[in-house]
Amino acid sequence: MSSDLPEGNLEVMHGLFITGTDTEVGKTHVTCEIARTLSAAGSRVGLYKPVCSGGISGGDGTIVWDDLQRLNNALPEPVPVDRICPQRFVAPLAPPVAAREEGRTIDEQLLRTGIHGWDDAADVLLVEGVGGLLCPLTDRETVADLAVDFGFPLLIVSPQRLGTINHTLMTVEVARSRGLHVAGIVMNHVVPPADDSVASNAAEIASRAGVPVIAELPYHPSLGLPGSDPDVKIDWWKVIRATADTEGAVDSND
Repeated sequence: MSSDLPEGNLEVMHGLFITGTDTEVGKTHVTCEIARTLSAAGSRVGLYKPVCSGGISGGDGTIVWDDLQRLNNALPEPVPVDRICPQRFVAPLAPPVAAREEGRTIDEQLLRTGIHGWDDAADVLLVEGVGGLLCPLTDRETVADLAVDFGFPLLIVSPQRLGTINHTLMTVEVARSRGLHVAGIVMNHVVPPADDSVASNAAEIASRAGVPVIAELPYHPSLGLPGSDPDVKIDWWKVIRATADTEGAVDSND
């Protein structure tokens, strides 16, 4: 793990690090929703995904990454893809494995310096991790290592389904073991509600983790991902400015 961040204004930039309990839990969707909400309120928003894998053919010989397209579309104006994600790989595998398949390696320094593409261009930076906190980023580092270096509050995206209590509590435990501050949890209905656990999961997680569940987003059948809910109103700036004292950090459903 790097002991020092590259020079830049990260120490004065507001930010939020979005992670998940697993892959395919809706991190990108949640990140996009936060970006749109903050942009609509007049904030300059930066979006950064340090590395991604799982590119597909764009039909014209190019490779595209769906998550990156969605992130770019969430901005008021599109930006060069390198600003959002400077390291991209084709195979749908953990980044270091995908890199090895292409005869490449993950640039550990670029994972960190890439964030400075948003210096002086954003009031707030949303960083979307890959997979969960212990997902490999390089041959020796995980997402948690990068989250520690960036120092932003952590938002955990958790699927609203049976088994989520265990996975979410483990993610909170990992975060705390690394000294990360968990600002809150967003629960996503990534599948149609189909079991009795959905009625009690949020309360159980909040009680056992001591972390607020700040939103629960409904299932969106056309995307297979959570959909926007106009009745869910979150003051994201309060979440982003969260400190170790989580009391009063969230203002939802006003």
